[in-house]
Amino acid sequence: MKIYTKTGDKGQTSLIGGTRVPKYHLRIETYGTVDELNSYIGLIMCQAIDPLYQKLLKEIQDRLFTIGASLAADPEKSKMKIPDLHDADISLLEKEMDDMNELLPALQHFILPGGNTVVSYCHIARCVCRRAERLTVELAENSFVEERVTIYLNRLSDYLFVLARKLNMDFEAEENIWIPRI
Repeated sequence: MKIYTKTGDKGQTSLIGGTRVPKYHLRIETYGTVDELNSYIGLIMCQAIDPLYQKLLKEIQDRLFTIGASLAADPEKSKMKIPDLHDADISLLEKEMDDMNELLPALQHFILPGGNTVVSYCHIARCVCRRAERLTVELAENSFVEERVTIYLNRLSDYLFVLARKLNMDFEAEENIWIPRI
């Protein structure tokens, strides 16, 4: 099987279900942003971090592929069985955040992105996740989007923020707090 098909050379691509749409279509932009997020999660996972974080990040990558498949399917025409998210996927992120928050100092300031390289990667992934969430919300206004997709992306961006704080603590780096100039 060749990786190139030449079917997209004129700026069109197919959704699952066969519908042809322009490559700038909101559905394409949305799952493309989820794919971008998945790449950043992979970058974080490849860093020298606790293997437990790496294992969860791999699971998150799997869920992001699930989300991508869901977003790539034409809700009107696709007959393909698409994997789905479960409430437990969202609960897992919440539990992990709760566990990390028990170890972190109370949040008393806004946090500026940074601290070290891996923490910065977490903040970049968090920003891409928020963009994916915004696009998903916009798509859902005019087309079917499974509700758990938006919820999962919302929790994931929160998880990435808490993970950034926890990794900062693990690496004994000073938290980069924002002190507004007044």
